[in-house]
Amino acid sequence: MAVELSNKFACIIPPCPLLASCLTGSFSFFFPKATRSLRRWCAASNIFSLVIAMFVSFVLFWRQTATHSIQQYLWARIPKSDFRLKIGLLIDPLTLVMSILVTTVGLPVMVYSDSYMCHDQGYARFYAYLSLFAASMLGLVFSPNMIQIYIFWELVGMCSYLLIGFWFARSSAANACQKAFVINRIGDFGLLLGLLGIYWITGSFDIYELCDRFLELTSSGVVNPIFANTIALLLLLGPIAKSAQFPLHVWLPDATEGPTPISALIHAATMVAAGIFLIARIFELISTLPPAMSTISWVGGVTTLSGATLALAQKDLKRGLAYSTMSQLGYMVLALGIGASQSALFHLITHAYSKALSFLGSGSVIHSMEKVVGYSPDKSQNIFFMGGLRKYMPITGITFPSGTLSLCGIPPLACFWSKDQIITESWLNSPYLGLIASGTAGLTAFYMFRIYLLTFEGDFRANQINYIESYMSSPSEYVIHSWGRAQLDLLTRRTGNNFTSADIKREEFTKIVNFATVPISKRDQSYSERNLLYPQESNFCMVLPLIILTIPTLFGGLIGIDSTQKGYGLNFLLDWLISILSFSEINKQFEKLAEVLISSIPSLSLSLIGLSISFKVYGQFGKIFNTKDNEKLKRGGIVNTFLVSVRDWSMSRGYIDYFYKIYFVRSLILISKFILHFDQWIIDGLINGTGALNIFGGESIRHAKNGRISQYLFGLIIGTIFLLQLVVDFPIPPLP
Repeated sequence: MAVELSNKFACIIPPCPLLASCLTGSFSFFFPKATRSLRRWCAASNIFSLVIAMFVSFVLFWRQTATHSIQQYLWARIPKSDFRLKIGLLIDPLTLVMSILVTTVGLPVMVYSDSYMCHDQGYARFYAYLSLFAASMLGLVFSPNMIQIYIFWELVGMCSYLLIGFWFARSSAANACQKAFVINRIGDFGLLLGLLGIYWITGSFDIYELCDRFLELTSSGVVNPIFANTIALLLLLGPIAKSAQFPLHVWLPDATEGPTPISALIHAATMVAAGIFLIARIFELISTLPPAMSTISWVGGVTTLSGATLALAQKDLKRGLAYSTMSQLGYMVLALGIGASQSALFHLITHAYSKALSFLGSGSVIHSMEKVVGYSPDKSQNIFFMGGLRKYMPITGITFPSGTLSLCGIPPLACFWSKDQIITESWLNSPYLGLIASGTAGLTAFYMFRIYLLTFEGDFRANQINYIESYMSSPSEYVIHSWGRAQLDLLTRRTGNNFTSADIKREEFTKIVNFATVPISKRDQSYSERNLLYPQESNFCMVLPLIILTIPTLFGGLIGIDSTQKGYGLNFLLDWLISILSFSEINKQFEKLAEVLISSIPSLSLSLIGLSISFKVYGQFGKIFNTKDNEKLKRGGIVNTFLVSVRDWSMSRGYIDYFYKIYFVRSLILISKFILHFDQWIIDGLINGTGALNIFGGESIRHAKNGRISQYLFGLIIGTIFLLQLVVDFPIPPLP
């Protein structure tokens, strides 16, 4: 009875947000004016539907922990001779954990969106898309067969297309959603081929059944190993594109063109999490194929390192977080490739809450910056326009560092525990992968703490930059260097003065620097009389989700520690809380915690080194310019050249987009033009030429047939004479 009741409860989880999305979308389409006046009720209905799904997910998870059972609820069948497809739900630990993750991240995002999107005309449409996104992801995780997974997989991609291009009037957003769509089509085509191949081998789409049959056939040697690995790699092509793995990662940074709440949902619990989930779901299938496992581990390793290096010098706040997501997803794929599937899922969960907190915190910052610099992503998302925001936005300034330090791998925050497990497993599997994972931990600490320092510490720079722009008539992106130093070429570029002497150039630049660093109120009385704007803390609906997400970011990692590696229980947090009531157990818990920290010293030391370097470079970034530091960097020689190369690599996105544009986009355009001209001049030319010839012949015959018998007789005589002449000149040979 309990099992049947649980299955019935599971049946309402995906339909809840789906029903809310359909009602909201239909109501806004058929009754647009009424929707504008009742849009808050539409938002409330979508939020309430996700609350129901979250509550049911927790109830099922609680029962599953007690029964440890795997349940399937199948309510429909499609029989056709040998082909039989069962539609239903699969309830196992992976399903319920992912369901809780989607709902608990999606709910704060929906609450947050109420304030973030309140002035947008597409408010109701945005909530309809959000609920459809959540319903698609929930349908994906509850799918018991590959056909259902593929259908919901495509729905997730469609929702991401709609939400990334939500502000489709902006060309950048329209291009970003098309880019995401095209890149994911490449992966989805490989996934489709893999599904057809796996069905051809096993004759089944049921996940557990096809995994068992595939394992049996490969172990007995019935299936060619090369063919089996090819099918596995085709299956993995879909997750590689969906989870933004190298080299199909180029869509993820541009996906930040959508509203910030959807960026949080994509990067935390839906779009990119779908790829990790699918690899974990078919992990039993690919784990028997060492070449496929090795390939996926190295794809994850390269993605981890490349994502970290691309994030080092980003000026855009959301784009820096996007490359951080790419790097952390590489950790998960790397862990799956070396067989540490539980560590990968553990990091998926801890990263989801930390990254959702970071993105929603960045949205709070951007929302406040728009009131100061205007609605311009080049300014409102530029971290060099920010600074000192902790003073003006205290709640955001407290919660944002929690997500930052968690992603940096600082204990006892959530991502420390999961990342440390992956690094340990990487060293045990391959020293090269271990080196990549450990080095990336230090880079992650550097660029994440850089984002925090430039955003929340120092002085607020937007007003100063605006003043310097008005004084020098130059864009601010030439004023501040990506590595924190001023750009001395500014005078030459914007004043038109070609300084032949470096000393004169430095002297003139120092005058402007000294003038710029004087408080604005003392520079110009007319300027000081203006009402300077400063960011303000976001309202309650935006800061409440930040506070809520801070809790799992701080303590979520203590729940899922792997006892097989560390030597303590799976529920370390619960054991710790129980021990508080029993003083005799406190020493044991401290010993366990000390054991964890001691074993994590190597990876933790790299993170601390990254933090220290970041603080050294950006910690004193209180002023806009620092000529002394600039002169030191100018004299740096090899070091300065290396830093400039890294900066150019990061700002140019690793030149990968340029490579794709040159060798793929332009090649496709040339091929398309060739096909167009071939179609116009050869195919259409042949058909059109035949038609024109018929018209010309018909017109000629029409003019020749004028009804005069004398002309007909004359033509007949001429033709007869011509034929007779041919017979005389070329006689017919006799038959043998």
